[in-house]
Amino acid sequence: MSPLQTLLASHRQGHNVGLYSVCCSNEQVLRAAMHVATRYGTLLLVEATSNQVDQFGGYTGMTPVQYRDYVQRLADEEGFPRDRLVLGGDHLGPNAWQKQSAAEAMANARVLIEAYAAAGFHKIHLDCSMSCADDPTPLPDATVAARSAELAVIAEAAAKANGLPPPVYVIGTEVPVPGGEASLEGGLAVTTPAAAAQTLAIHQQAFDTPELRDAWLRVIAMVVQPGVDFDAVSVHDYDPAQASTLADFLEQQPRIVFEAHSTDYQRETGFHALVRDHFAILKVGPAATFAYREALFALAAIEAELLPAAQCSQLPQVLEQVMLAKPKHWQAHYHGDEATLRMLRAYAFSDRCRYYWGEPELERAVTTLFANLEQHTPPLVLLSQYLPEQFRAVRAGRLGNTPTALVQHHIGLCLAEYARACSHNQAGPRTAQAGQAAVASANG
Repeated sequence: MSPLQTLLASHRQGHNVGLYSVCCSNEQVLRAAMHVATRYGTLLLVEATSNQVDQFGGYTGMTPVQYRDYVQRLADEEGFPRDRLVLGGDHLGPNAWQKQSAAEAMANARVLIEAYAAAGFHKIHLDCSMSCADDPTPLPDATVAARSAELAVIAEAAAKANGLPPPVYVIGTEVPVPGGEASLEGGLAVTTPAAAAQTLAIHQQAFDTPELRDAWLRVIAMVVQPGVDFDAVSVHDYDPAQASTLADFLEQQPRIVFEAHSTDYQRETGFHALVRDHFAILKVGPAATFAYREALFALAAIEAELLPAAQCSQLPQVLEQVMLAKPKHWQAHYHGDEATLRMLRAYAFSDRCRYYWGEPELERAVTTLFANLEQHTPPLVLLSQYLPEQFRAVRAGRLGNTPTALVQHHIGLCLAEYARACSHNQAGPRTAQAGQAAVASANG
C-alpha cells in the first residue's frame, strides 16, 4: 500500500488520524507547509488543480512535469524528504474546457490525466461532473461515472508505462465551487446518505471492468459536502449533527473515507471533529494564500513606518492597480459598490488576489519589500503592532526577524491547525451520541 492508503487504513481501524492537502503553487506557502509537516511528522500532500496546472501551462504557466520539479526542488532546498511528499491532482477532468463540446473537452481531459499520471502525481481526483457545451444540465450520474472511468484507464496505463506505483483515486462530485462560493446566502445542503450511496454504486459499476477492477481497490475517498464552505466575507462552520447520518453511512462502507473541500477558515475544533467523523482528507487552498497576503500587508505597514514613501514597495497599492488592470480573476466573483469591491479585492476570504502574485509588477514589489526589511530590521514594537504572533516567537528565540521567516511563520500558523487535527486528533471516538454532543465543541 502507498503511504496514503496506510494512513487512511489506520483511520478506518479507529485511529483519529487524517490527511491535509495543500492545494497551492505559492512558494512561501509550500515552504511553510514543509516546515509544518516536519514539525508535526506528517505526510505532506500537495495538490495542483486542473485550471492551475495543465498540459498548456494553466494559470501558473506550469505543466504537470514542471510543477512536480518545482515542488521537489523546494523540498530538496528545505531538506524535506521526498518519501514524505505526495503529489495530487484536483478536479482532473474537463473542468477547464466546459465551454467546448464534450468531445473536445474530454479529448483535452485525456491528455491532462495522462500528463499528471506520467509525472508521478499519485493521488488523482477524477471529476467529470461538469456539463460541457453540448451536454444536458445537470449531467447524468452515469455519464459522470463513465467519463471518470475512462480517465482512470488512461491514468493506470500512464503510471505503468513510466514505472510508477499505480495511482490512488478520489471520486465524487458534490463539491463546493473551487475557491469558495460567490455567496452563502442560500445556505448549504449536506450530502445525503442516499446521494453518497448512489455516487459510490454508479462509480463501482463503471469501474467493474477487467482494466479497472484492481483500480477500484485503490479508490481511497469520495468527495461529499459535509456542510463547510466560505464566500467572500463569511464562513459556514461544520455542524457535526447535520453530518451525522453521512458519517454513519460511511462506517458501513469498506476502506474509503470522505474528502472535504473548501475547509478553509474552519475553526481548529471543527477540523478535529471533521476528522473524527471520517472526513479524513481536509483540503486547504485560499486560506493559506490569504495568510500570505495578510503577512505581506503587515510587512508593508511596517515598511511604511520605517521608510520614506518613495523608498517603499507600495505593495497594497500595486496589488490594487494590477487587479484593476486585469480584472479577469475577480470581476465575476465580487459584487457591490466601488468601496465594497476595493475591500473585497484585497481582503476577501475567497482571496482572488492569489492569482496575481506572479505578475511582474507584484513580484518587483515583493522583492522591494523584502529587501527593505532585510536592510532595516523591523523593530520589536512594530512587530508587536502588526504581527503579534510573530513578535512573541521572535521574543522567545524561536523565529528569526527576517521578512521570509515572518511570512512563512504566519502561513504556518494556519496550516498547523490542519496538521494537529490530522496527526493528533483530540475530538475523541465517534459514537451515536458524540455526533450531536460535539456540536458545542466544534462551534465553541
